[in-house]
Amino acid sequence: MAAMPDLRGERKVELALRSGEDVVRLRQAVRESALAVGFSLVDQTKVVTAASELGRNTIQYGGGGRVEISIVADGARRGVRLEFIDQGPGIADLKLAMTDGYTTGGGLGLGLSGAKRLSDEFEVESSPGKGTRVVIVRWKAR
Repeated sequence: MAAMPDLRGERKVELALRSGEDVVRLRQAVRESALAVGFSLVDQTKVVTAASELGRNTIQYGGGGRVEISIVADGARRGVRLEFIDQGPGIADLKLAMTDGYTTGGGLGLGLSGAKRLSDEFEVESSPGKGTRVVIVRWKAR
């Protein structure tokens, strides 16, 4: 996987993730960033859906946390970068958690794997007892 892009200081928003209302605010902020970059409606929907899934995971499994939303550039490309951070229990078996259909919460089991499919770049780090960090990037289609 290519290295994550460097921030170019264009725009950065940080939001707390503690409740369903925060997920609504997250979706709005991600859509605004996607619009600012010039994403098509399809790409807006993909990045907002991925953000929603990861935001809900942060609250449900991580006990809450935060997200940083950034507009990034890598040469001529522009995109939206989302970094979700929690200090929750972490993911005991990351490989299993990335499997479609796997869930510990009774959902569809598409959170992490679904977010990965909806993103151009995906990175996850998790340590049991220390929390989880998930970073995704969606680039504007040329």
